[in-house]
Amino acid sequence: MSQDSSSSRSRSAGVPPAAAEAARPRVPLWADLIATFFHVGRIRPAPGTWGSAAATLLWAALAYALPHPVRPVAVTALAFLVILVGIPAATRVSVALAVKDPQFVVIDEVAGQLIALIAVPLAWKTFLAGFILFRVFDIIKPPPVRQLEKLPEGTGIVLDDVAAGIYALAVMQLLLRSGLLQ
Repeated sequence: MSQDSSSSRSRSAGVPPAAAEAARPRVPLWADLIATFFHVGRIRPAPGTWGSAAATLLWAALAYALPHPVRPVAVTALAFLVILVGIPAATRVSVALAVKDPQFVVIDEVAGQLIALIAVPLAWKTFLAGFILFRVFDIIKPPPVRQLEKLPEGTGIVLDDVAAGIYALAVMQLLLRSGLLQ
């Protein structure tokens, strides 16, 4: 018996690997589609960056179709909706795969990126700055962003990116109000 198969058996308390795999819950299609943002999270390399880019492009397309006064409310509502459906979807995927934060789950990046773009003028410079700021805060995870990852399941997966989005939003608004980003 190889070391690999003996370690599999010890981890599943004497249950054969096939039976252990069958006992694990399956990922529902709705959860997979939402958690991966319709499979954007399966793009390699850097699925989180692809998720952020997709969210930025989606919001740009939607924002151009909306009247100016409605945009901040619309992007805030959209971010809130993404958080509401993203947490249970990320939870389902995480539990089914027995992985704390699967790399292909990018609905958290979508939520955080949308938050970073609240009240941002429609211009390529501001969208690029919002994208970069969010990615930086998502990667470096300043306090309390990293601590939020410790929350259980989908809550921890999503809320750390929400916090990174709030940091990016704050810096973006400072840049806009100071005139450094026009």
